[in-house]
Amino acid sequence: MLRSLSLFLLALTLLFMGGLSASAQNGGQTLADIIARQNGQIVVPTPSEGRTVTAPALNGPLGPLGAASDSDLWRALRGNNPLDVTAAPSESQVMQRSGQLWRKIREDVIRKYAGFAPLVVIGLLLIYHLAFGKMKITDGFSGKTIPRFNHLQRVSHWFMAFVFITLGMTGLLILLGRPIIAPYLGLEANSIVTSAAKEGHNLFGPLFIIALVWMFFKFIKGNFFQWVDIKWMLKFGGIFGGHVSSSQFNFGEKSWFWMVILVGIVMSITGVALLFPWIVEDMRLLQLSVILHGLGGMLLLSVMFGHIYLGTIGMEGSIDSMLKGEVDENWAKEHHDLWYEEVTGKTATEKSDTEDTK
Repeated sequence: MLRSLSLFLLALTLLFMGGLSASAQNGGQTLADIIARQNGQIVVPTPSEGRTVTAPALNGPLGPLGAASDSDLWRALRGNNPLDVTAAPSESQVMQRSGQLWRKIREDVIRKYAGFAPLVVIGLLLIYHLAFGKMKITDGFSGKTIPRFNHLQRVSHWFMAFVFITLGMTGLLILLGRPIIAPYLGLEANSIVTSAAKEGHNLFGPLFIIALVWMFFKFIKGNFFQWVDIKWMLKFGGIFGGHVSSSQFNFGEKSWFWMVILVGIVMSITGVALLFPWIVEDMRLLQLSVILHGLGGMLLLSVMFGHIYLGTIGMEGSIDSMLKGEVDENWAKEHHDLWYEEVTGKTATEKSDTEDTK
């Protein structure tokens, strides 16, 4: 029995070896073929010698080890010169190369520097307030008021303020969530907060366009620049002392108005492009939209804090214009004397009846 089993295994081994030899002779793969390919050679069957592995290795991207340099391959994929980010992408171009520049600007400029610009403005305002304090009305409140803004003007102002602050805060969360929230609260918390901020940003975005148009028509009158604004600008608006004349809106207020309108138009166009990206055919325009949207948002948000400061705790009596629609006569004389004279028909140097009785 044992002898029969041994003969069977021997016969089976001889049969298997014979099959391998026949396979190699008929073009099958051998161990030598595998070793040759690992060494960068190719196997060339020859009718006379059976097969040989002495052929040179394949060169180029399709070779077993690739080309000696992949620069030509990647240059072809990226569209010739990889540094030319302005060239229009061709139909055969696999990779668009402006993405690296866009990512670098967003990460190394907007997120790293511009994203913290509002904090710098808040710091400067705090230093100024501690050094000079609130700008008080020189002669105090007179007790007599004159109308400054009507009801619709105030509603449009507060509507814009609510929408813009919401967009500003959600935009900051989207931009700075990963470097600020994620390290302390974790990636999951950052994901939840950023996702909610994105939805809120997308929801209030179209409302900003409505608020922008409404505010433009309600405040365009009186916001054209005049020669008196140059004097106001040269004296820095009297922020460090001294009186400067002004019409209904001073140079600072006019500049803020046109900044909101012009930058707001850019923000609206880029926002629509980012909200509906399929309407933009060129990817580079979307990348440019992200950059302009981020820079514009940081600019408006930073200047907004200065506007809020002067309209509230920074200047005595100024908040009444948007809360009540009226301002004290002495406030009007001191900050908008030319407008006061136009509205009342009196000179700004003329004392009121209340002042005469003091």
